Amino acid sequence: MAADRIFIGAAILVLLAIAPQVEGSDALSITSPAFRPNGDIPRKHTCEGDDAAPPLSWSGVPAAAKSLVLIVDDPDAPDPAAPKLTWVHWVLYDIPTTATGIPDGGTPLPVGTRKGWNDWKRTRYGGPCPPVGRHRYFHKLYALDVVLGDLGQATKAVIEDAMRGRVVAEAQLVGTYEKGGRP
Repeated sequence: MAADRIFIGAAILVLLAIAPQVEGSDALSITSPAFRPNGDIPRKHTCEGDDAAPPLSWSGVPAAAKSLVLIVDDPDAPDPAAPKLTWVHWVLYDIPTTATGIPDGGTPLPVGTRKGWNDWKRTRYGGPCPPVGRHRYFHKLYALDVVLGDLGQATKAVIEDAMRGRVVAEAQLVGTYEKGGRP
C-alpha cells in the first residue's frame, strides 16, 4: 500500500514536470502609476481636481481573449458606514486585447474601444466625489472571449449581462478617496 502511494505521488510529480506550460498563463493584472493598490487616488483624478481619468496599465491578457472591459465603480455610496448603492464612474468595452492601458486623462482611448454610460449619464470618466467619508473605487478589468459589438446606450448592467459566461480572466485595482484628502 505504501509503495502504491509513493508510486502514484511520483507519477503525479512527473506529469506536472512534463506538462506543457499554458501560453499566456500570467495572471491578468491592472495597475496605475498614479496610486498603489488600496492607496489614495490623487486629487487630480477626482471632482476636486481635474476630474481626469488616472493612467492605467495591464498585462497578462489571455490568448483566448477577444476584447477587454473596464468598469470603475464605488460600492460605498453614498456613505461607507451605510452603503445603499454602487455608483458607476466609468464604463469601457470592446477594448482591443492589443491595448496595454489607458493614458493619463483617459484619452486617446485605444482604437475600437466603445464607451458605456456611467451614473452621471455621460460616457466619459467621472472621478471620485464622495459625499461622506473615505470610499473605495474598484477599477475592474475583464478579458472576454468575444467582442460585444455595439450595445447602444449601454450601462454597466447591460454590459455585465452581455459579458455573462464570456469572462476568461479578470483583475481589479482598488483606490480610495475622501474629500479634502491629499493633493
